[in-house]
Amino acid sequence: MPQALRMSETEIINHAGLDSAAFLRIYTLGLKIFVPVTVVALLVLIPVNVSSGTLFFLKKELVVSDIDKLSISNVPPKSIRFFFHIALEYLVTLWVCFLLYKEYNNVSTMRLQFFVSQRRRVEQFTVVVRNVHHIHGHSVSDSVDNFFQKNHPNHYIGHQAVYNANKFARLVRKRNGLQNWLDYYQLKSERNPDKKPTIKLGFWGLWGQKVNAVEYYRGIITDLDTMMISERQNVIKDPKCILPVAFLSFNSRWGASVCAQTQQSKNPTLWLTDWAPEPRDIYWQNLAIPFVSLSIRKLIISSLVFALVFFYMIPIALVQSLANLEGLEKVVPFLRPVIELKFIKSFLQGFLPGLALKLFLYVLPSILMIMSKIEGYIALSTLDRKTSSKYYYFMLVNVFLGSIVTGTAFEQLHAFLHQSPTEIPRTIGVSIPMKATFFMTYIMVDGWAGIASEILRLKEMIIYHLKNMFIVKTERDREKAMDPGSVDYKETIPSLQLYFLLGIVYAVVSPVLLPFILVFFAFAYLVYRHQIINVYNQQYESAAAFWPHVHSRIVASLIISQLLLMGLLSTKEAAKSTPLLVILPILTYAFHKYCQSRFEPAFRQYPLEEAMAKDLLEKTTEPELNIKAYLADAYLHPIFQSFEIEEHELVEVRVDKQQTQVTSPSSNETSSSPSPSHFHHLPPSPPHDDYPGFFHHYGYHYQLEP
Repeated sequence: MPQALRMSETEIINHAGLDSAAFLRIYTLGLKIFVPVTVVALLVLIPVNVSSGTLFFLKKELVVSDIDKLSISNVPPKSIRFFFHIALEYLVTLWVCFLLYKEYNNVSTMRLQFFVSQRRRVEQFTVVVRNVHHIHGHSVSDSVDNFFQKNHPNHYIGHQAVYNANKFARLVRKRNGLQNWLDYYQLKSERNPDKKPTIKLGFWGLWGQKVNAVEYYRGIITDLDTMMISERQNVIKDPKCILPVAFLSFNSRWGASVCAQTQQSKNPTLWLTDWAPEPRDIYWQNLAIPFVSLSIRKLIISSLVFALVFFYMIPIALVQSLANLEGLEKVVPFLRPVIELKFIKSFLQGFLPGLALKLFLYVLPSILMIMSKIEGYIALSTLDRKTSSKYYYFMLVNVFLGSIVTGTAFEQLHAFLHQSPTEIPRTIGVSIPMKATFFMTYIMVDGWAGIASEILRLKEMIIYHLKNMFIVKTERDREKAMDPGSVDYKETIPSLQLYFLLGIVYAVVSPVLLPFILVFFAFAYLVYRHQIINVYNQQYESAAAFWPHVHSRIVASLIISQLLLMGLLSTKEAAKSTPLLVILPILTYAFHKYCQSRFEPAFRQYPLEEAMAKDLLEKTTEPELNIKAYLADAYLHPIFQSFEIEEHELVEVRVDKQQTQVTSPSSNETSSSPSPSHFHHLPPSPPHDDYPGFFHHYGYHYQLEP
């Protein structure tokens, strides 16, 4: 841990990438915001709230606690003391906006510097084009060449076509599983040569004829290899397998920037170009999704997300009913003998609500990631950001608003049944600060305990040993089981944004919650700094592309806190002071729009000025650079890099950048290949381990040799 703390931000960027450094800056931003806010709020508002008297006007209607007496609920209606709360709301807004502006400026500058300083990378010269317009009488690849040679004649140098080979991918996955079993039984046979391993051919190997396991799996793999070669040839010969998507290569960053950031056709729905993700960031399966279906998919998934958020309110409501057991006793008095037991009461009220809510939320990110994949995004980083957005909306509605509303509904059940509808907003507004107790327990269970489990990694250790017992058969399996993975942005960033929301909302309403937030940010920063440096592997590099989302949601937290305070004060009959808050959300939104126009282009586009400067520098320092050779197999799908054709024979892809001929794996005949400008007719390379997907090939031939 001390070594991790000594590493500078520049060293972290070099070691783990800009994504990791920007992720850590979210925690430092939280500390910068909440340390002074906590000090001021505790010194100013706690005395103001406590000295205002007691909750005498609510005692008969509401269940209250001592913590509630430290909140704004303890201030009597029409009190002049509300000006302290309004003044602090203005101070919090100004302070948060000031820090957000500085951080947005710093991160956008770091992003541009990262692009300038980083070494040459293939994605700087590559553009992905979707919804290719198929010219009648030409192949898709010919259409791509004709269009871009005509419109980008000085910079376009070729493309890598994409083939739909989903059936082939299924065969590859099946073969990998069989190969694993073969390796396992071969290893078992080598350790005990006198006893040949056998398996039963019946259901799950429980009954049936006994056969030699090694020979059985060798035979199946041989048959499967024959099927794979046949399927591969079918894909190559079938023009329908070529997808209307391609990776375009350019001889300069400037040329790629112009193509990626401009409209290519007078029909804005055709020839849609964008920066290609880095090769390890591509989610290859989604390249096969027809572009016309993307809008329909997004509409359907949006409806499903809405339904998911709605139906999750049911278990959330049940959980929140436990947050105040005294209130529950009034509704169901027959449970009182059980609830009054000291151990059960303390466990249910203090620990179970937060734990149960965490368990409900545990499976949610996986469900939301599946939904994002169905929407059709082609980059893993984009999938993470979209999943993160869905998860944040869920947390906002269910964990924050849902906890307030449903918890209040249980506490106020009798009041709701016996008062007019116009009184219900007052009842809910008064009860908002009284949920501080629940959120304190939630922060301890989700935040503090979550950080402890992050540094201990008990879950990962248990999963590894379970895999080791039931799944691991070979060293390759063991290496996969031991992979530490990467930072789970799709889950950690929404949780972080929820803590920002809680801190900003309760800073004025019930400041006693702020120390819990501070402890979380401090420990989380230490732990994740250590994990990023010493534990996690970086899955991809998006150059802090998630920062605009972080900024906008903290601004949203500010606006929510202002609106809630306005609603709360309106229930306190503070007619003179409430209008002072009306202008605050408008000013906050104006600040957000300014930051959006000032900084967000740095996260969406690459300045032509920077691209040209980088190109000129490279031409000066490396005049002999062959950019076409450098980009040759950059976007070759991993599945087609290598696969075993026969028992012990490995077929390897060898990209020859000098010749133009193809040697078939099943024949010694050599066929001539077209010129590089028509390289889309060349057959693709064979597959690799466990990536489902598509054939890709560049303007060079592939020699397949056993």
